[in-house]
Parts: sequence; structure tokens; C-alpha cells
Amino acid sequence: MDKYKVGIIGATGMVGQRFVTLMENHPWFQLTVLAASPRSAGKPYEQAVAGRWAMKQPIPEEAKVLVVMDAQADVEKITGMVDFVFCAVDMKKDEIKALEERYAKAECPVVSNNSANRWMDDVPMVVPELNADHIRIIDAQRARLGTKRGFIAVKSNCSIQSYTPLLTPLMRAGYDIDCVLACTYQAISGAGKTFERWPEMVDNLIPYIGGEEEKSEQEPLKVWGHIEGGRIVKADGPAITTQCLRVPVSDGHTAAVFVRFKEGKKPTEEQIKEIWKSFKGRAQELDLPSAPKQFIHYFEEPDRPQAHTERDLEGGMAISAGRLRPDTQYDYKFVGLSHNTLRGAAGGGVLLAELLCAEGYIDHRA
Repeated sequence: MDKYKVGIIGATGMVGQRFVTLMENHPWFQLTVLAASPRSAGKPYEQAVAGRWAMKQPIPEEAKVLVVMDAQADVEKITGMVDFVFCAVDMKKDEIKALEERYAKAECPVVSNNSANRWMDDVPMVVPELNADHIRIIDAQRARLGTKRGFIAVKSNCSIQSYTPLLTPLMRAGYDIDCVLACTYQAISGAGKTFERWPEMVDNLIPYIGGEEEKSEQEPLKVWGHIEGGRIVKADGPAITTQCLRVPVSDGHTAAVFVRFKEGKKPTEEQIKEIWKSFKGRAQELDLPSAPKQFIHYFEEPDRPQAHTERDLEGGMAISAGRLRPDTQYDYKFVGLSHNTLRGAAGGGVLLAELLCAEGYIDHRA
């Protein structure tokens, strides 16, 4: 197949760097444009990220020599060079919202890692295994924007990936959940940091991440929502309460989850494990390049999953679970884990782009 030409907007930040690494040898996508702020524009990418490259793997050779463009000043030029863009800019929310809409109105599909457009009711916020059907709302969004090709699609917040994928299969299996308590222990890369850049996080824990608890409680309800009258209507429940803590881990968000089912019907522990083991989503049905073959991995050992050993499962795109057991106040409790910059950020964006291509919402620019 002819590869899709791809641009990365916000290419010099941590998530942008992760997007760059994921484009190397991608079977469907060809990295064509890198764009960032004016201070990086005009420099070869290798020079633009000198001293702040945060990935373990080296800068891909194809990216090193690409001259960084200005993400805001060069919108029209960029959109003429690519089939779609990934967006991972670090700007104020209203500025991000306006910039992404400029690209969309220039007839360039935008697959965004940012939160600015997540609560627009005609912008799909998609975890491809959980709510792939929400991409149908793009037709309504295009009508609003007056576009034929252009649109915005977003991935969800990284924190919900450690527990929403474990709750959804139980709900799909017919077990109605009444309420959820989730405490997330989130890696420093979620703040775009490394230990070298954030030495005060060594031997430390910060019990606050601005805006994270609201996202963690509300975003699953949009994922579980439905399309009605040209908009996505969020689900009424289950009720979710969260606490989000920053912990001294480089990558990997862990969640301690407590679940109560509605009266009259709850699964057994063995049924839950079997539901998780057998669950597949649209990403697996389509055999998308970035999709994990086994979406959920359950570990019987009492001290797993651990970020250090499980976060990279299936290229960092699998969800890990463990410690499922009865609880004294809820029905069950368990632990979930996801890689926050892969499944939770850039990898989730790449998987969403693959879904949009496979389902015909992104095509080759004529």
C-alpha cells in the first residue's frame, strides 16, 4: 500500500518525540513533516532537540535531517504536504483548540494527544478497543466545520487507560457497575519530565496533579457514551471517584481499583478473568499494526503487575491487571497498569490513526 504522509505538530516535546520514534519503520505511515514553536523552526530536528531528547532509543535517522517547520505560521504549507497530522503541542488550551481547528478547516485530519477538544460533543475521544464506533461522529463534525477531509479526533487522558479498559469488558458482558473508586499512581513522564529534569521527584510522592482527577472521573463516561442527534452523549454512570498521585516512576501509570456491581448480578473472580482474557476490540478485529494481540494480560502473582516489568508488554500497548480479590466495602478490588506515553499517549494516537485509515476516514490527499 502507498504510505500515508504524516506530520507531527509539537514534535520537540516528550510526546512529540515519542510520535517520532513510533513513525520509524511504521508499515502504513511515512514521517514527512515535523513542526514546533518558532524557536525550533528552521533547525534540523536533531539540532532542535539537542540536549532535551528524552527517549531511550536514538533519534531516527529519517527525522534527524528534517527541518522543523513553524506549527502556527506554516499551517497551509504543512497541510499541503501531508495526509494528516498528529498534534502534541504545549500551549494554552484555547490556543490548542484554535490551532487544531485551523488544521482541520485546511482539510487536514488531526489526531490529537491534547485535551483541548476532548469535550466537544462532535469530537470523538477514542480508545480503539472500547469505542471505535464513535468515529462515526466525524460526519457531523465535518458538517459543522464545513470540511470534506478535515476533522479532529482525540485520544483520552493517559490515566484512564489503566482502569477503563478493565471495566468496559465487564459492562459489555452484561454486569452493570454501580460505582468505582480508582487511585492512580502516575509516572513522571506524564508530566513530560525525566528524573534528570525533575530531581525533586527522586524519593518523593506528590499527592496532586492539576486537573487530573476531573479528567479521570469524567472521561470514561464519554468513552461509554453513545451518538445521538449529531453529538456524543456521555453515559450516566457508573459513578467514578478518583485520586491521582505523582510517583517516582519513569513510565507506567498504575491504578488501584475498587468496583461495586448493581444488586442482583455480579461475576465471579474466574468469570472476570475469563472476560478479560477473551476480550477483543475493533483494533484486534482489523489487526491494526499497533494493536496488541492480547489486549489484557492478567497476572496471578501477588506482586504484579509492576511498571518495570509489565509496562512494555506488546510494544507498550497492552493493559496489565492483577490482585483481583473480594473487598470488604466494594465487591472486588484489583490493580491495573498501562504505559502512559505509549498506550496512554503517542501509541494510542497512532493506533487511533490506524483505525481512522482502516475505516476510511483518512485518505490520501489528492
